[in-house]
Amino acid sequence: METDLLKPPQLKQGEGIGVIAPAGPVTRSEIQPGIKLLNSSGYNVVSGPHLYHKKGYVAGEDEERLEDLHSMFINNKVKAIICARGGYGSLRLLNRIDFDLIQRNPKIIVGYSDITALLLAIYKKTHLITFHGPVVKDISKNNNRNLTSFFDLVSSGKSLKLDLSGGRTLMRGKVSGTLLGGNLSLISSLMGTPFMPSLKGAILLIEEKDEPLYRVDRMLTHLRLSGSLDDLAGLLAGGFEDCGDMSSINNILLDTVSDLNIPLISGLPVGHGLENITLPLGLPCTLDTNLRTLSFTESCVIKQIRERI
Repeated sequence: METDLLKPPQLKQGEGIGVIAPAGPVTRSEIQPGIKLLNSSGYNVVSGPHLYHKKGYVAGEDEERLEDLHSMFINNKVKAIICARGGYGSLRLLNRIDFDLIQRNPKIIVGYSDITALLLAIYKKTHLITFHGPVVKDISKNNNRNLTSFFDLVSSGKSLKLDLSGGRTLMRGKVSGTLLGGNLSLISSLMGTPFMPSLKGAILLIEEKDEPLYRVDRMLTHLRLSGSLDDLAGLLAGGFEDCGDMSSINNILLDTVSDLNIPLISGLPVGHGLENITLPLGLPCTLDTNLRTLSFTESCVIKQIRERI
């Protein structure tokens, strides 16, 4: 665990939730149901000024998306930031982000898919716990249970223990490490940049969508050849939606890391599928593939925030 690990304040009902689109573009009709759900859950939604902007395959100019991100960390009324969708575009912002600003104003930020780049970069540069979880566009999926999972995690201040009995144990063992990861394509793209945290002693979470088996194989092989997985503590595989049958994915996973003799479990309800539970990235945890549990011994949020000078 990092000695200077930074946790955001817990989220309370009535507080502000910022919505931004740092990656792909969204329309009002796509995310208004999610925004209404957040409002009806007892929170005050604050939309980024450029939320509905579009420039080709990204949500407006880089400067506009960056401004929205910074504005949410500056706004004292905003206590959590939920990204509107994934897509593509987060990578383009990384070398322009004011990480000192984020470190001075730690807040909950959540998303998945392309947002992986943002989450891992923020953790790497500030040691702030970030959250792999739902985006506004699909926040009502799974009968709102994904949203409930998010609120339960960031509002309770309690430690988390997950039952992984629905997964498949591929390699047995029990290890402790820092949970990191997200979308496999983005992890692969971040490797070799100053925005990717070290995976030494980490428990790595990966998920993917719409990538054929040979591309999944290529990305995992790249990570292995780069040496990035050599000191990995454990591996968690979430959903691999429309990537081929899961048995083939499992074989690729085993081909990649079997000689490392690390605990490996697949089939977690995380990613692009119907169920996408929220997980804190950067927080120490223990993976036990014999009991099929993932346990965090401490909370991912702080109950009080010290007054800033």
